[in-house]
Amino acid sequence: MKTAFQPAELLLPREGTDLTKWSVVACDQYTSEPDYWEAVDKEVGDAPSTLRLILPELYLESENVAERISEINKTMDAYLSSDIFTEHNNAMLYIERIQSDGRCRAGLVGKLDLEEYDYSKGSTSLVRATEATVLERIPPRKKVREGAPLELPHIMILVDDPDRTVIEPLTAQKNSFQKVYDFKMMQGGGAISGYLLDDAAMNGVNDALIALGQPDVFTNRYSLPADTPVLLYAMGDGNHSLATAKAFYEQLKAEHPGEDLSNHPARYALVEIVNLHSEALEFEAIHRIITGVDPEKLMADMTAALGLTDGNGTQKFTVVDGAANRTVAVTKPTSELTVGSLQQFLDKWLAENGGKIDYIHGADVVERLAAAPDAIGFLLPDMGKDELFPTVIKDGALPRKTFSMGHAADKRFYMECRKIR
Repeated sequence: MKTAFQPAELLLPREGTDLTKWSVVACDQYTSEPDYWEAVDKEVGDAPSTLRLILPELYLESENVAERISEINKTMDAYLSSDIFTEHNNAMLYIERIQSDGRCRAGLVGKLDLEEYDYSKGSTSLVRATEATVLERIPPRKKVREGAPLELPHIMILVDDPDRTVIEPLTAQKNSFQKVYDFKMMQGGGAISGYLLDDAAMNGVNDALIALGQPDVFTNRYSLPADTPVLLYAMGDGNHSLATAKAFYEQLKAEHPGEDLSNHPARYALVEIVNLHSEALEFEAIHRIITGVDPEKLMADMTAALGLTDGNGTQKFTVVDGAANRTVAVTKPTSELTVGSLQQFLDKWLAENGGKIDYIHGADVVERLAAAPDAIGFLLPDMGKDELFPTVIKDGALPRKTFSMGHAADKRFYMECRKIR
């Protein structure tokens, strides 16, 4: 059986690098908070840093985005030529991330075979998106990848492993592995340590993934028909980053018809695997902030479209408009999930009326931003972890930005790199 997850050719900063300055948070965080990225830039200074190898999505639509991308690629080339990296071939990393709340989240870093991944609606691939992929978001991200000699992952993949057979056995073995980093992360991001697996441990991971993905084990777990295609890996974070890697690889194949690209490095993407059942992993709602609009008109139209009331209902969310927060119920839902009904309305309304939507992890940030006269925010309920795999299997991808795994400070920080050309 294919597991799709393999050892990778990992590049890590050489000994002596200031890893606190090297490692920065995922580019899709703090997109409405330029002060955060300015503080990171100030802290990094002239030190080698992944900040110089990524494009924070805050700047994705800036006028000088092409210059930023060009500079990123030049810096990647400069880092490679200056021998800043130590290369570890055929490697997997066991990592322990101490989150801002003090809890430890264990993970496993390797490469994922993009041939086993399909982000299209209705996909039955071994690796699947958990939220709708917005195709318009891929081209600008692909521009970053097209000229890049390196990839840096903030992709987190989930496995539903209730018996803790894949990652957790490594915890007891970690002291026998080579520790390759251990440092405190910047801007309240906690701490992280990484360990190189030996051959026996990598074989154990592979065997555990094969067992976890056996068709009968899969169908019994979710009470499914015997011929149901196996879902072994579900996207946790970095949905559009993995989709971009897939789109770039498919473009490469189209540009080289007849060529054998089975061993091309772009066929794979560097990811971290985390067990859905980790106690450190919590699902939190992703809230919405709308700016550049007339809040009264938006709410009047939403009330009519969704039949909003102040009464009871199975779909509820909280409206934040700078005054007192108020909870409303949807009486005319358009989706099985609250977030789906709200998102479908907002997508249509914004397309017709203008305005900007942003996705925020913290309720306090929504409340602060919603205080502006042309802004309004929406706080959504959390989703249970146990709902994820069954929903994706039966209904396909969830509405985009349905859930988040933890606070922004606890998202994956860039650390490992890998050559993709």
